[in-house]
Amino acid sequence: MHQTFNPYKSALDGLVLENPVRAFFQFCKKREDIRLKRESGLPAPWSNDPIFQKGRFLNVFREDDRGSKSIIQFINKIDSDFPSLIQAIFFSRWCNKQETLDILDPLLLLDPDKLSSALIDINFWCNTTAYPVEPIQLNDTEYSRLETATHVLKSSKEMLSSIILNSNGSVIEATNQINQIFKMKNDFPIFMAVMDIAWFRPDIIKPDSFVPVGIGAIAYIEILKRYLKKDSDEKVFAHMIKLQKKYWPEAKRNFHPIDIEYLSCECRKYYSYVNGTKLFEGKNLFYPKQ
Repeated sequence: MHQTFNPYKSALDGLVLENPVRAFFQFCKKREDIRLKRESGLPAPWSNDPIFQKGRFLNVFREDDRGSKSIIQFINKIDSDFPSLIQAIFFSRWCNKQETLDILDPLLLLDPDKLSSALIDINFWCNTTAYPVEPIQLNDTEYSRLETATHVLKSSKEMLSSIILNSNGSVIEATNQINQIFKMKNDFPIFMAVMDIAWFRPDIIKPDSFVPVGIGAIAYIEILKRYLKKDSDEKVFAHMIKLQKKYWPEAKRNFHPIDIEYLSCECRKYYSYVNGTKLFEGKNLFYPKQ
């Protein structure tokens, strides 16, 4: 994945995990248990683990997160051709804010000027903390996040669709090809949008496609790579997917490569607290809501 400086590179330096595979699945089981207790209506705290009590973590399965649910609900309001689906998915990742997607009429995607006005009227229309969404460089012109979300994605939807249709179902191929055009320093928003297509058109983007590794996941993936004696990220993904049957056979579904990547990022967060390289402060703090 094309990316800039990695602030998490040394987060797990010096950490000793006897079995990082077991540690990975223990994290998954504990975090999923929290989700189930919370959704059943039990009061907080949902764990006796002080890290889970104080720190913010995403759910184990991407589709269970609030942001993902909002994206899915937003896209499901659209009954249109493939290019329009692509525009809506990419817009959702450029916005990436539950509150905006929940109130926005998807029909506004048809009119970039009205969409732009509507977003400007919404205070903080996009999520600026989840991951960076930088300006793109298209045909030697720079476009802001707002301009890209409103105008460029609509005018480029046919081109984006063509690239995706010719990617042979590969998230990595589609992401790389699109960023050759967008020229983003961090192509994570493209990667997430392409991966999301698998929720709606698994015949076009395969749910089990290998994925690039984001900066937040690298540190834990490297630990797994050394422990499993694998020489590539793809081999780590494949082996961890096989090991799920041993370590977590009761999970609600089987993992795909995106799950291993995504959860390696969450494990990096968790074990950074263990390692003392991450502090309970600012946006990292978890405040339970019933």
